[in-house]
Amino acid sequence: MRNQIVTFVFLTFASLAQAQQQQMYTQFAFNKQAYNPAYAGSFVAPTLTAVYRNQWMGLDGAPKALAFSFAQSLLNKRVGIGANIARQSIGINSNLTFEAAYNYRIQMKRGVLATGLQFSLLNVRQNWNDPRIIAIDQGDPGIPLDPKSKFVPNFGVGLYYQAYHDKWYAGVALPRIFSSSIDFSEFGDTLSREVQHFNAMGGLQLTPTEDLKVTPQVLLRYALGAPFDAEVNVGALLRNKFYAGLTYRVGGDINFAGESIDVALGLQAIDELFFCLSYDIGLTRLRKQHNGSVEVTVRYYINPPDEVDRVGPARPF
Repeated sequence: MRNQIVTFVFLTFASLAQAQQQQMYTQFAFNKQAYNPAYAGSFVAPTLTAVYRNQWMGLDGAPKALAFSFAQSLLNKRVGIGANIARQSIGINSNLTFEAAYNYRIQMKRGVLATGLQFSLLNVRQNWNDPRIIAIDQGDPGIPLDPKSKFVPNFGVGLYYQAYHDKWYAGVALPRIFSSSIDFSEFGDTLSREVQHFNAMGGLQLTPTEDLKVTPQVLLRYALGAPFDAEVNVGALLRNKFYAGLTYRVGGDINFAGESIDVALGLQAIDELFFCLSYDIGLTRLRKQHNGSVEVTVRYYINPPDEVDRVGPARPF
């Protein structure tokens, strides 16, 4: 019981740390719009994507996330638009984020360069009526009696380049520009703020055989005041239908082994529908307290053209 209380308190207040502000996804290769607004509408058909993540299963109050996104191109494929809605929870804290992305695409000699803008509206909520919280001093005026909630607007920018024939891509983004307050304190200095997160990603598709495509990809993330984070992924697509991926996430604690090793299996069930399941194997000392992390991605393509690679880097227009 004591360990559960310690874990719950740790997870509750960890959400206030800078490193926890942006949601982490194992299958970032299928969810690039969550990291870079310039990616929205990169695919040649409108897409709907749903992602569910259950992190550190078995820990009370551990992080969970559910996200939905839509993207498509407009104006003869010169413009891309997208929208995201995501809910993240950890302990008594929950965030509901609405994002709208716009980008303009510049046709270059060897590829397409997209410049993106993003507007976000974050709803931060703390449920102080959670039955797991038992105050030692019931009359402490510093402990809220009711749930707290506030809305925080922000803006972001990004760049995304996709080569025509070499099938490589690279992108950088700053999803949150302003350090807006996310504190509920009515008096004194602000303790909690949104902080700038810098994201960079890149990948290259290789074709060893006619039926096999291999795509190494990397995602780099840095939040001000937090440790540097990176994920290296290698995905393989067989006969444009069966997908397998392996990811290594750096970070972790003092053992320097990294944060996790993640395995993924996916299937292009029909021309319009792709789904993927991944499992994270923890490498930190915390791994003894949980049963790993699970993530599910489902993507639906609206009237995609024939012979389009739906899993590798997006084909430029």
